[in-house]
Amino acid sequence: MKDGKFVILCVDDDQDFLDATRIMLEANGYIVATAQSAEDGLAKYHEVGPDLIIVDLMMEEVDAGVGLARDLKLAGNKAPVFMLSSVGDQLNTNIDYNTLGLDGLFQKPLNFELFIKTLQVKLGK
Repeated sequence: MKDGKFVILCVDDDQDFLDATRIMLEANGYIVATAQSAEDGLAKYHEVGPDLIIVDLMMEEVDAGVGLARDLKLAGNKAPVFMLSSVGDQLNTNIDYNTLGLDGLFQKPLNFELFIKTLQVKLGK
């Protein structure tokens, strides 16, 4: 938390998605940090100490998001982590959330209303 606001880290290689997500999250009272790769996301995690993390599944490599989720868990992350995916609902059967330390999955394109409500519940806002 910074200045009484929750800090959310968004990691995605799509700058347009990051921009749209930043606008939506900031309009709802969050501070947003962004990164465009798993490597930059891990560095930004250590820099800002986010309250919640959103990670795209497919970035510079097909499973870069899964790798980042594992790295965050190994780094001792306690913040909720949500995965973003545009590959469809079958991802739910292919990824073990507990193993990766994930708190859930959002499908792209995002339903922003559901997205914000989920974050509010998870952060206790």
